[in-house]
Amino acid sequence: MEKINNVTEFIFWGLSQSPEIEKACFVVFSVFYIIILLGNLLIMLTVCLNNLFKSPMYFFLSFLSLVDICYSSVTAPKMIVDLLAKDKTISYMGCMLQLFGVHFFGCTEIFILTVMAYDRYVAICKPLHYTTIMDQERCNKMLLGTWVGGFLHSIIQVALVVQLPFCGPNEIDHYFCDVHPVLKLACTDTYIVGVVVTVNSGTIALGSFVILLISYSIILVSLRKQSAEGRRKALSTCGSHIAVVIIFFGPCTFMYMRPDTTFSEDKMVAVFYTIITPMLNPLIYTLRNAEVKNAMKKLWGRNVFLEAKGKK
Repeated sequence: MEKINNVTEFIFWGLSQSPEIEKACFVVFSVFYIIILLGNLLIMLTVCLNNLFKSPMYFFLSFLSLVDICYSSVTAPKMIVDLLAKDKTISYMGCMLQLFGVHFFGCTEIFILTVMAYDRYVAICKPLHYTTIMDQERCNKMLLGTWVGGFLHSIIQVALVVQLPFCGPNEIDHYFCDVHPVLKLACTDTYIVGVVVTVNSGTIALGSFVILLISYSIILVSLRKQSAEGRRKALSTCGSHIAVVIIFFGPCTFMYMRPDTTFSEDKMVAVFYTIITPMLNPLIYTLRNAEVKNAMKKLWGRNVFLEAKGKK
């Protein structure tokens, strides 16, 4: 069947149909987005200026912050502007690019979190071999693998959608372009495409989540053999990772580990993994990680000293 595409733009319904609620959301999410940018940039600067890139944990943490900034920037600015706009429109090409960005950076974040869990497993369970296993070359290859994996996943998602015909309607009951809401608008049977999308996204989300659970289970069991100080330090670091994993994977599992259906709660659930998680990551890692806090204190202390010296 020849593809028919009469749709040149899509219209978002947005988070709410109430102007009062949208104005309140504009203020709240504007603040959230500023926190995302400043918090994640602060972590990246701290890692870079304190030369913490040599440590695999902070090497991956800095790139997690970069992905968080990119991930939230795919949806948050457009959503914030739309909260005050009468017409919430996006072009067909813009919608496909947004869909690509959401899945590219979202999947890359999943893989980075998985690699970070592996790093903690090696550090705690195989400390004598840690520097050999997690050398810089291997860390670079792992990081490259996370980006390549995210790219392949997002290309599959977009390829499944762009080959579908869209002949109207063009209203999306969401605040950004995602696979399931867009599939509802296709003027053809999307059952097979929906199954492929679910299998693709679900396998990545569930598979990574299972790997993370196994890794942290092994870590927790192995901690019984360590000293009280070693357990405290390891639990502090792993606790940060576990908190991020729960906040991120919970909503993702709800959204993508199910058939091609949409619910009214989807928009609020999506807020968690597109905005809340990128905002909380810097807070969780800085509040629970003594080394990051000390590095930030040194950074700020050095800047204050330089400023004071410059005024003399």
